[in-house]
Amino acid sequence: MENLTKKLIQELLAVSQEPCLSLYMPTHRTHPENLQDTILFKNLVRQIKESLMQKYSASEAKEYLEPLEALVNDNDIWNYTKDGLAVFSAKGIFKVVGLFKSVEELAMVADSFHTKPLWQYLQSLDHFHLLALTLHDIRLFEGNRHSLSEVELTANTPKTITEALGDELTEKHSTAASYGGVGGESTSMHHGHGGKKEETEKDAERFFRVVANAIYEHYSKPTDWPLVLAALPEHHNLFQKVNKNPLLLSNGIGINPSSVSSDQLAKMAWEIMEPEYKLKLETLVDRFEQARANGKGSDDYKEVAVAAVEGRVDTLIVEADRIIPVRITNLVTGNTQKKNMKNPRVDDLLDDMGELVLKMGGQVMVLPTEKMPSETGLAAIFRY
Repeated sequence: MENLTKKLIQELLAVSQEPCLSLYMPTHRTHPENLQDTILFKNLVRQIKESLMQKYSASEAKEYLEPLEALVNDNDIWNYTKDGLAVFSAKGIFKVVGLFKSVEELAMVADSFHTKPLWQYLQSLDHFHLLALTLHDIRLFEGNRHSLSEVELTANTPKTITEALGDELTEKHSTAASYGGVGGESTSMHHGHGGKKEETEKDAERFFRVVANAIYEHYSKPTDWPLVLAALPEHHNLFQKVNKNPLLLSNGIGINPSSVSSDQLAKMAWEIMEPEYKLKLETLVDRFEQARANGKGSDDYKEVAVAAVEGRVDTLIVEADRIIPVRITNLVTGNTQKKNMKNPRVDDLLDDMGELVLKMGGQVMVLPTEKMPSETGLAAIFRY
């Protein structure tokens, strides 16, 4: 199961050979609720088969369905589901993506993958990571203004100081004593004896450096999300010293993260993030208003559609969950047409435009309705 990243979306957008099979479904984290996940998956695969049979022979449909059907018996997937699952299959590519957000059921066969739910989630302006750091281990969370969910770390991200330093760990030369933490939890205090205290501090510095680099490479850089640090006050300066991640916020949570609940961490994290979110929001809206005043921005979907196919859109701002029942009918001229769609969740204008802008190297930002700088559902800043 893969994590959602900008690179993954670009890989999906680059696929053009038919048929492209896209499947989205909500999943459950715990037993026995997760027992129904495979049943829903089989039903969605059956819908994809019915769509394939309208255009392809039985043998062709069977070939296209094989990777999906093999997934039914993959316990590594179904035993570790999150809140949602997305599966993409075409000749030469098969991707299974775990999502920290429930998604609507969708089974689709088309000439390209349906990626709107992915980039809408990844490009939401309020998303962030939270790193819970102690001298001995780390936990990572995905968050937004509504929730906080723990991330299952990749195999190449060290979870403990032992994993990070291995044979280089000198911590064995110090002794550890346990003392009570907030809420009855315990943490460790290390007592150095002469040079042993210095060795312990060196261990901490090396551990923090390895963690900082791993989080940047595997999580911050692929998503561009801000990073909030939760650690004891005395560890913040050391982590900031070794950190090279430009997305780490200067303000953090000064507490032992093991001593508070996830709900408390979520509240503390949003108190740090909210000013950053408001600043980014104001900056983005100001950029659009200035661009529109200079003739380099628009919220008219016809104008934006033409600019999108010409590769002139630098930044597209879209309203979260908004559907515009219009299709771009010509990818050369940008002509659009209103139509009654069979599945408006799939074939709406914001879906078409978002994918076009991303393919052309632009960025797409998703805002809630009340934060949008226009009432049309979209706003674009042009390159020229």
